[in-house]
Amino acid sequence: MCGIIGFVGRESAAPILLDGLARMEYRGYDSAGVAVRSESRGLQVRKSKGRLQILSDMIHGGADLDGTLGIGHTRWATHGEPNDINAHPHVSENGTIALVHNGIIENYLEIKEHLQKLGVSFASDTDSEVVAQLLEYHYNECHNMLEAVGRCLRRIEGSYAFGIICADYPNALIAARKDSPLILGYGKNGNFIASDVTAVIKYTRDVVYMDDGEIAVLTADSIDVFDDELVPVEKQHHLVDWDVSAAEKGGYPHFMFKEIMEQPEAIRKTISPRIRDGRVVLDDICLTCEEARSISRIFITACGSSYHVGMVSKYNWERLLRRPVEVCLASEFRYSDPLVDDHTLVIVISQSGETLDTMAAMREAKRRGGRTLAIVNVVGSSIVREADDVLYTWAGPEIAVATTKAYSTQLALMDLVGLYLAEKLGSVEQGEYDAIVAEMERLPEKMQAWLGDIGDVQYFASRYFNHDSIFFIGRNLDYAMGLEGSLKLKEISYIHSEAYASGELKHGTISLIEPGTLVVALGTYAPLFDKFISNVVEVKARGAEVMALTTESFCRKMEKTADATLAVPETHPILQPSLGVVPLQLFAYYVALQRGCDIDKPRNLAKSVTVE
Repeated sequence: MCGIIGFVGRESAAPILLDGLARMEYRGYDSAGVAVRSESRGLQVRKSKGRLQILSDMIHGGADLDGTLGIGHTRWATHGEPNDINAHPHVSENGTIALVHNGIIENYLEIKEHLQKLGVSFASDTDSEVVAQLLEYHYNECHNMLEAVGRCLRRIEGSYAFGIICADYPNALIAARKDSPLILGYGKNGNFIASDVTAVIKYTRDVVYMDDGEIAVLTADSIDVFDDELVPVEKQHHLVDWDVSAAEKGGYPHFMFKEIMEQPEAIRKTISPRIRDGRVVLDDICLTCEEARSISRIFITACGSSYHVGMVSKYNWERLLRRPVEVCLASEFRYSDPLVDDHTLVIVISQSGETLDTMAAMREAKRRGGRTLAIVNVVGSSIVREADDVLYTWAGPEIAVATTKAYSTQLALMDLVGLYLAEKLGSVEQGEYDAIVAEMERLPEKMQAWLGDIGDVQYFASRYFNHDSIFFIGRNLDYAMGLEGSLKLKEISYIHSEAYASGELKHGTISLIEPGTLVVALGTYAPLFDKFISNVVEVKARGAEVMALTTESFCRKMEKTADATLAVPETHPILQPSLGVVPLQLFAYYVALQRGCDIDKPRNLAKSVTVE
């Protein structure tokens, strides 16, 4: 949530800040603001409620603000309603210090009340302003900005990424982080801080990932990093290897549509290097056969779409591994007193590698002795640095808030891990193992072929976009796939949507079906297709309109019952959700398009959730 950008260098800061914020607007768009310092004008702060374009127009693309040092922020509101006053940057009472903040300060009220007793006045309702005022208080004590930051960080509790500038320090930008992502970028004409690589990739590929408790001091020519005791530390540099065009629309109408169409290539990049001579090879996991056999229980913990990847994987892994697999929402895992010990494998899945609930779940698993394996997309992220083993999806940057290719690559990678573990355990027959691996290698080709003709999805979206409530039903893997299809629809079209195991219809859910209700019936799982058809007949008997998704081999049979039918190519049943989810993503996209929704930036949502 929220996006931070900071720059100090030899170019005008404001246009660079606006450009960086534009590339991170998917992280928050309730308000936006910048603070730029110049010799002649001091601190210049401009901020506004609403989308970034309002701010950009206000300052004429940055031309109104003079200076080569600045910070910027695009906000997803947590403390205080979205308005001009609560927007970042926040400025200390005497106007000396400006600050942008991601995260939540848990003891802000206690600090605020203390400062108010000392006569400090507050302008906003935010926890972030408390930090700006506390910084000024300590700066007045010691007259050293770095020392003031250190004192401030020792008093606050919670999560944070800070960008700080001070009117008395014309050439320095200060950054700090704890449990909220922040990177340092080394450029030719200046240096950067940012919440996300996408904000700075236009200017530099040389980045450093800050660790918890670290403070950085940036000038135009250098970056110095310190630990929480202000002792200098050496940091490892990373080279960002994807092109700036990967974070641009490239002629597509929306990032979401672009990312849907990129899925075949993204899956190919995930799968191809990990299948050699017909075997799954995961060089990044150091797990012996003996260690694999010692695993008695597996947890998969994640949030949102990544949780739905876990739901699909539960069905597949229990079939392949013959081990109990439990899928837990990361936000519930650490509070559920989970039965984790040194014979437990805990899989944590996160696109950003910074999801706070998922990171906390992983830490709880490690505290209890479990072995952790992280499935992530972002190199150098917090979860990566703490997990026992890490596998990257290599999906490339995903800009749309509603995930598509990150979900698909996570799912493909989890299938690979399942096969890898099954071979170690000897729990899968060689014939089936070979068949699944062969079909995995064909997945990108089959998906690409299907994406070549999407006219039926567009037509059905135009036919059904005006429904107010939609139900997804399916059995086994189709039920798990339906969870993601339903989430995609509600995320970007704002239609109420729920996914149900179709066998549960008669246990209460069917009371919601009335004449005209749209039911998306998912019948791609071949072993239960005949049972599933009976559920379609049930909802049809209550007057439901049924749009069905099935495989090409079952298409004719489905067309006899459903009102509209989509078909995807046949693959091994374990892999069918990888193909089946694509029409559901496109259906959600085209429905949202018909309804005039902001597809890439749906209301109230942000891409990376770094608060609890």
